[in-house]
Amino acid sequence: QVQLVESGGGLVQAGGSLRLSCTPSGRTDAMAWFRQAPGKEREFVATIGRNGGSTSYADSVKGRFTISRDNAKNMVYLQMNSLKPEDTAVYYCAASIGRFMSRDSRQYEYWGQGTQVTVPS
Repeated sequence: QVQLVESGGGLVQAGGSLRLSCTPSGRTDAMAWFRQAPGKEREFVATIGRNGGSTSYADSVKGRFTISRDNAKNMVYLQMNSLKPEDTAVYYCAASIGRFMSRDSRQYEYWGQGTQVTVPS
């Protein structure tokens, strides 16, 4: 069983930046960030392979968000720049064991509790 703890959410003005962090309690393979806005389904944001060499992003965040990981520190990050009001959501860290990167939330067995990001309009 792997537990994930997210941190770094908050309120930021449009155009600002935030960095989310995720700490898995054990070894993981592919990891990802998803988000869920009020009244909407959970959506894919970004994913990263085990070694950090491969990444993939949703079109809505490409060029603004960067996912990275530091396996020595057992941390995964989501650097979010040029934030927009439509980025407002609860952001979830997700982890898989023995699987490759995926945009499909069903491929991730472990989930964090979520951290709120609010960008006022």
